[in-house]
Amino acid sequence: MKQSDAYTLSIGMLAVVDTWLTSTVLPIPVWVTFIAWASFFVLGGGTAGFLKSVASNLTGLVISSLTLLAIATTSNTAMAIALCVGIGSAAMVQASKIKLLDVLPAIVWGFASTVGTTVATGKAITTLAPSNPALVAAAALVIGAVFGFVSEWLGNALMFRRDVRLN
Repeated sequence: MKQSDAYTLSIGMLAVVDTWLTSTVLPIPVWVTFIAWASFFVLGGGTAGFLKSVASNLTGLVISSLTLLAIATTSNTAMAIALCVGIGSAAMVQASKIKLLDVLPAIVWGFASTVGTTVATGKAITTLAPSNPALVAAAALVIGAVFGFVSEWLGNALMFRRDVRLN
């Protein structure tokens, strides 16, 4: 089977599993798992892509969480929020100077996934419970990277190569 066909089958089947799990068993947003899954492939796949994706996405999550905490302690004016987001954005750029985190969009995906999860759940970043949006987003980001890793492995397993020998 060609790689594109093998990956089509692998990703398609696992997308069913991911969507079913996140709608029944795991209280995490499926769209965040898909973002992390894509991040895994964008960062090269394999063990290195997995580690780089998780590290980058979670770095964005931490910066986003700190930004949301700063916003929660401000006057909540548009200017105060804008300044907090600007500082968070600058922090993401600075973090991307680290070799493991050198793909800035992957950090931004973690940041945006955290903000989106906060909005989607209606829970404040200060929520002291397993439903804290940063914890929910972190779980989704890691699980998405795992789905990326497994889909790559399964896709590669589904490929076959013909051993052609010319005698």
